[in-house]
Amino acid sequence: MPTASEPAGISERLWPSPGIWAVTIGFGAALGLVPAPISTDAGAIVSVVGVVVLVTLLIVTTPTLSVTADEFVAGRARIPVSMVSEVKELNAEEMRQAIGVDLDARAYLCIRGWLPTGVMVVLKDPEDPTPYWLVSTRRPQTVATALRMSIERLSRTE
Repeated sequence: MPTASEPAGISERLWPSPGIWAVTIGFGAALGLVPAPISTDAGAIVSVVGVVVLVTLLIVTTPTLSVTADEFVAGRARIPVSMVSEVKELNAEEMRQAIGVDLDARAYLCIRGWLPTGVMVVLKDPEDPTPYWLVSTRRPQTVATALRMSIERLSRTE
């Protein structure tokens, strides 16, 4: 954990749960059942290709969160820390509320169903219609602390 004098810097990959990996591999392998009655060799090839393609897609689409001294990145979206006004840690129940009845349709979402906790990053950019980002994370306290430290460091240098 960085001290108050060091810039915050964390990174987290939102990897799927073991169950998601198992289902993905099982589905890819099951694709080989389609050509298997005609040719067992074709069935084996389709199974292997199916597993490789689906696992590759899962890896490529897994987002990364990172907080640096100047920027917050959630998946493909990035925002300068100077545009963040508040960070809220969300436990499982608060996250369920936030993505349910309390959701603002204009919010940016980087959520994964297998991660029950997250953070809400409230923005202060008057030009941006997005009121906040809702981001899944396994470590909401660490992400929130890193963002708060980056905001604090930035406010001291201005």
